[in-house]
Amino acid sequence: MKTLIAATLLLLLPMGAQAGCTIKDFAIENFTPGLASVGSSTRITLRGDLVNHCAEAAAGQIRIDIKDDKGTVLQSKDVWPAGTGNVPAGDRVHFDVGRLFRYKDGMSAFTATITDVRIW
Repeated sequence: MKTLIAATLLLLLPMGAQAGCTIKDFAIENFTPGLASVGSSTRITLRGDLVNHCAEAAAGQIRIDIKDDKGTVLQSKDVWPAGTGNVPAGDRVHFDVGRLFRYKDGMSAFTATITDVRIW
């Protein structure tokens, strides 16, 4: 019985650690999308800072949506700007995920939202 209780506590402990940080504890600042002509192609830049306002180190996942002028999503990707590392409490990580996207005619709106939080 003691083994069952100990195993249950060990299973639930990581869940409790993640419950302290939520999507609302992270912010995206200085998000700057851009297009640049490079030779005969167009390069996309999607730069910004993911800021951790949580009391502990954690990681935030962001979703980038690229839409046309009618609001139709042309491309979408979920990324972890800090990779599999945590962003220290009160700190930020700079990102540029433009290389993950390919330019297409009609791109007009670029949005970044926080979709998940995890403690690695």
